[in-house]
Amino acid sequence: MDGSLLANLIWLISLFAHVAIIVLALIYIPRDRKPTAAMAWLLLIILFPFFGIVFFLLIGNFRLPKKRRDEQARIDTIIKGMAANAGTVVADQSDWPRWFQRIAQQNERLTKLPALAGNHATLYGDYQASVDAMTAEIERAQKWVHVEFFIVGWDETTRGFFSAMESAVARGVSVRLLADHISSGKVAHAKETFAELDRIGVKWSWMLPVMPFKGKYQRPDLRNHRKIVVVDGRVAFMGSQNLISRDYDSEKNIKRGLKWQELVTRLTGPVVASVNAVFLSDWLIETDENLIETEHARVTEAAVETGADVVVCQVVPSGPGYETENNLRMFLSLIYGATEKVILTSPYFVPDEAMVYAITTACQRGLEVQLFVSEIGDQGLVYHAQRSYYDALLEAGVKIFLYPAPFILHSKHFSIDDNIAVIGSSNMDIRSFSLNMEVSLLVLGKSFVAGMREVEQGYRDAGRQLTLEEWKREPAKATFLDGIARLTSAVN
Repeated sequence: MDGSLLANLIWLISLFAHVAIIVLALIYIPRDRKPTAAMAWLLLIILFPFFGIVFFLLIGNFRLPKKRRDEQARIDTIIKGMAANAGTVVADQSDWPRWFQRIAQQNERLTKLPALAGNHATLYGDYQASVDAMTAEIERAQKWVHVEFFIVGWDETTRGFFSAMESAVARGVSVRLLADHISSGKVAHAKETFAELDRIGVKWSWMLPVMPFKGKYQRPDLRNHRKIVVVDGRVAFMGSQNLISRDYDSEKNIKRGLKWQELVTRLTGPVVASVNAVFLSDWLIETDENLIETEHARVTEAAVETGADVVVCQVVPSGPGYETENNLRMFLSLIYGATEKVILTSPYFVPDEAMVYAITTACQRGLEVQLFVSEIGDQGLVYHAQRSYYDALLEAGVKIFLYPAPFILHSKHFSIDDNIAVIGSSNMDIRSFSLNMEVSLLVLGKSFVAGMREVEQGYRDAGRQLTLEEWKREPAKATFLDGIARLTSAVN
């Protein structure tokens, strides 16, 4: 065959393949996907068709396999029945604002977990103090301990925690632990960490394992990002902190001097059962061992708390196992319901359009809106994508406070007016809304918000406010990178 003819034939085939890929992408990608995400995928595929389509086939499915979603729905039905039959202390909603009643009802409809009265909640902003508090409760355990973390590491910070688990096992306490497969498996000394769990007799399992040759596979960047500890059903912990050193035992972090700043809450009262239900659901899905209707689900010691500082709490799990974005819907509803102030804290703030509109609309309604973020970032793309929103937020009137280096402000919480707050594992970014399994705690109570106000003031005192005038002086090179990173953040 003539060389020029062959070249033309190859060109025509490539052109046809390119057009076919684009047509198929236009038909398939926009289905059940947000317009911004669909446009990002289409742009990638049009510019780099063959790479784009391979990348889409690898991570384009933002839901867990149907079998896992069906199992989550089945478990939610069981949990709903248990809550109904256990005489759970459902909060009296008669004196709540009507809009807040609707949010609690929305959360329960999506997760099957009700808002519960009679709880105490304490905040821990000191990294080692929160680990020590969890350790102390495990040392008191008599029946069982449930531990679930995105990242688990055995090091100087957590050594006491591991020793407490070992002692608990030795005295006949059942200790179970869940860890995210990808994130925990890649930290320094991961083999030693999980060998230690085996040695001390902890029953443990990976969450969302990527093991295609063992039949365990889903989109590899879907992660279980939850952080939970429950002891005997009488006390629970949840928040932003992982079970590892403050520098994540990372040579890169140590070299930069980075340290993570966290916020954890300790809970007692009926809400402990809801936190435990999230662990039991994940344990069943990952191990096929059903503890939901056994003694591990009974919360006989979670007595109703009394006193002036009792709070109403509602646990809100979210993630790709659900049919909708439970956390995002709650966040938006709360911001739109606020009447005085909205104070947000998120280490990775890459909101979707709905969240940006909610925040800027709050400013336009005359509310005080503040955002706490880190001055520096530990993840380049996310850091630059986050910066791309500063201009619009500052223009709208949002006060942005930068927490100083070398700390990474990893806390994830926000407060509404003077009596409503949320704390948990969920960032305010597209990944946490759509791709990560998260858990948040909605709290109604002035005493808890007062404690959060003290935390927020600590952030102000430690950091500095970013002004619009200062931001306008940012070099074009930096803001160009911000814009490019923002485009990539929409690919989900």
